[in-house]
Amino acid sequence: MTIRVEMKNGMCLLRIEGEMSIYTAAELKSQLLPHLGLSGELEIDLSQVSELDGAGLQLLLLAKREAARAGATLHLSWHSRAVLEVFDLCNLAGFFGDPLVISYSTAS
Repeated sequence: MTIRVEMKNGMCLLRIEGEMSIYTAAELKSQLLPHLGLSGELEIDLSQVSELDGAGLQLLLLAKREAARAGATLHLSWHSRAVLEVFDLCNLAGFFGDPLVISYSTAS
């Protein structure tokens, strides 16, 4: 599990790679939270998330709440198949408010 950080035009882009699970949640949290108040806009790229469980989902919910508390806008993008499955199961796509792009290969 890694988080790559990039600043683009005043926006902080975080790319999460690997598992977002109970085994990685504490480390992910310590890497993610410091970035939530650095800019007015934050994007988390979820395309390389290979697994998402309840702890990983709680981390995304925490990130959404803390970004709003800091006055920042959080966008989740490029949802992996693992993320789409959990969002669908928990009916949370609307909560995050980001467009979900379901590719042909993901839908099959």
